Amino acid sequence: MEKEKIYIFGHRKPDTDSVTSAIALSYLKNKLGFNTEAMVLGEINRETEYVLNYFKVKTPKYLNDVKLQIKDVNYQKDFYINDDTSVNDTYNYMIEHNVTGVPIVDKNKEFSGLVTVKNVVRDLISGDFNTLNTSYDNILKTLDGEEILKFDNEINGNLLVAAYRSTTFLNNINLENNHILIVGDRHSIIEYAVSSKIKLMIVVGNGEIKEEHLEIAKKNHVNIIRTHHDTFHTTKLIGLSNYVKYLIPKNKQHVFDESDYYDDFLKTSMELKHNNYPIIDKTGKCMGLLRITGITNINKKKVILVDHNESEQSAVGLDEAEIIEVVDHHKIGNISTNNPINFRNMSVGSTNTIIYQMYLENNIPIPKDIAGLMISGILSDTLVLTSPTTTELDKKTVLKLAEITELDYADYALQMFKAGTSLAGKTKEEIIGTDIKSFPVNDLKFAVSQVFTLNYQDILNEKEEYIKIIENMADMNDYTAVVLAVTDIIRNGSYIIYTEKSKEMLESAFGIDSLEQGHYIDGCVSRKKQIVPPIMEKLK
Repeated sequence: MEKEKIYIFGHRKPDTDSVTSAIALSYLKNKLGFNTEAMVLGEINRETEYVLNYFKVKTPKYLNDVKLQIKDVNYQKDFYINDDTSVNDTYNYMIEHNVTGVPIVDKNKEFSGLVTVKNVVRDLISGDFNTLNTSYDNILKTLDGEEILKFDNEINGNLLVAAYRSTTFLNNINLENNHILIVGDRHSIIEYAVSSKIKLMIVVGNGEIKEEHLEIAKKNHVNIIRTHHDTFHTTKLIGLSNYVKYLIPKNKQHVFDESDYYDDFLKTSMELKHNNYPIIDKTGKCMGLLRITGITNINKKKVILVDHNESEQSAVGLDEAEIIEVVDHHKIGNISTNNPINFRNMSVGSTNTIIYQMYLENNIPIPKDIAGLMISGILSDTLVLTSPTTTELDKKTVLKLAEITELDYADYALQMFKAGTSLAGKTKEEIIGTDIKSFPVNDLKFAVSQVFTLNYQDILNEKEEYIKIIENMADMNDYTAVVLAVTDIIRNGSYIIYTEKSKEMLESAFGIDSLEQGHYIDGCVSRKKQIVPPIMEKLK
């Protein structure tokens, strides 16, 4: 049996460290026997795209959310009945499984409708007792009968019971080839029936059929079944041999796709107040039945978070998932869990530095492509080991990974940054939104967008337009402040663009007497250590 899938992902604005650490950790976990898959919560940036292409690694799949879906619920999977099943077998199936309804499917397993015990009872009381539309085998099984002659699989016709005395029946009843006759061992009527080429003759009470009558029946292709039941019981049972598809209600029935959200299902089911809900897939094929009274447990999606531990930066629906592990190098956020988990948090410059230690601890060799991704993440987050977040462990890790990849890491990093900092073809909104994170402080919140570029002057020349965009962003999201940090990789500092209402707060936070738009702060390259902490301190 395949192990349950565990999704590993970084924050909503995936950067190189976030994406590469998810891939590297997934590889490690799979080597340790887990079933994991690296995912991304948003579109990767140009730098990350360059890295993945350089090391020939596929971009992880996009994960829209980790909300509970119908497929995460232990509903009755593969629970349905084919539409050519008899009413009798359908009813017994429901009784056997202690349910009051069952989905009906066609030969392609596509959902046709839901039949309930109420539908069966209604048919028994007010159904069509004169016709039969079913198969020879359904009748045989329903009547616990004996196959005497079979020429047709499909049996469609009008029911008759030989209740009159023989002379009355022979003189008054005109038998035709669409008739289905229930009769005892009344040989004159049997001879009349087989000679009239009726569709089917059912002989009750294990009645005798003369050889000469069998020969006529063979010649005229008359189907014959013999049953041990008497006429009364046969007449009661015969209608239950009909195809169940004829009991499907004509009105529209509510079904759910297995990918539908569980909370949407609960809301709708409370309005409809039904107990049985057929589950289908995107193609219309029936997957089974979900019963309100039969939900025993729910399999929450299992996730591992890398490079973040705050719900605002994580996947939508995280509160509906089961977090089993966190690997991060940021401050402790607001994520909580119901059970103890492995929480690996270290004061280093990159999540990949931590994951490298995990490889060493588990004695797992690092392939060249994975090592390439890991060193890329470290170089990106530490700005080639120049950021104030850089530690000695980051430096040692880069040297070890450089040996595996055989890279001149400084030259490689320059090419990586060139690819990633190009602003060509991007709108101003896209530039701001490439790497923006929001941070809560008590009842307030602020956002910081950071843009790494070799062409900072292009942004500064149009800073008035950037100001308008972040002002609007603040109004739309009720941010106390929005800061755009334009970081010059070569000069090793950042130009600050900000919302006007936050000017005094920022002056105090950064110790600047008269802050102006586009102000350059030398050595300020880390959002985590140099921009966010002083703002948070002033907003507390």
